[in-house]
Amino acid sequence: MEQTEDHVDRVLRQWRAERPDIDPSPMGVIGRISRAAQTLSKRNRVVFARHELQPWEFDILATLRRSGPPYQMTAGGLSGASMVTSGAITNRIDHLVSRGLVTRATDPGNRRSVLITLTDAGRDVIDGAVTDHVSGEAQSLAALSPGEQDQLAALLRKLLLSHGDAPAGAQAGAASSRA
Repeated sequence: MEQTEDHVDRVLRQWRAERPDIDPSPMGVIGRISRAAQTLSKRNRVVFARHELQPWEFDILATLRRSGPPYQMTAGGLSGASMVTSGAITNRIDHLVSRGLVTRATDPGNRRSVLITLTDAGRDVIDGAVTDHVSGEAQSLAALSPGEQDQLAALLRKLLLSHGDAPAGAQAGAASSRA
């Protein structure tokens, strides 16, 4: 027999019984988003661990890999793309350099800038990890039809945009195009 209620349904029932004067429906949406994020994060950590990666390592290596050849970005660009402070990105890059997954060099075009480049070993690691990651994400979404997945993605995009989520640099680009 297929289960039709989740943990959040129970919480909502309890709130409706204890506080009939409020509508707890928003808690249902946000609670499910939060619980889904926790569940998916746990699954991701298992996949990353198989490739001897921490989530932040996957993030940096994936950012470099998807940037395209020569799989290189400035430290500042990586910091913006991963939304961590410059101090944190420096420590993270140091760790990845010590593992031989990236190199660090002064930008010959701007000596104040540092270029971070994915090594061949780093590319091998991230290529294997991202293949497993995408496969795991597909399994996580298998309960939804392709149309439902598209619908969910569109609704979540709309929600995120309403909260100001945009690609790094999008606001700066929009501001300069209006000038």
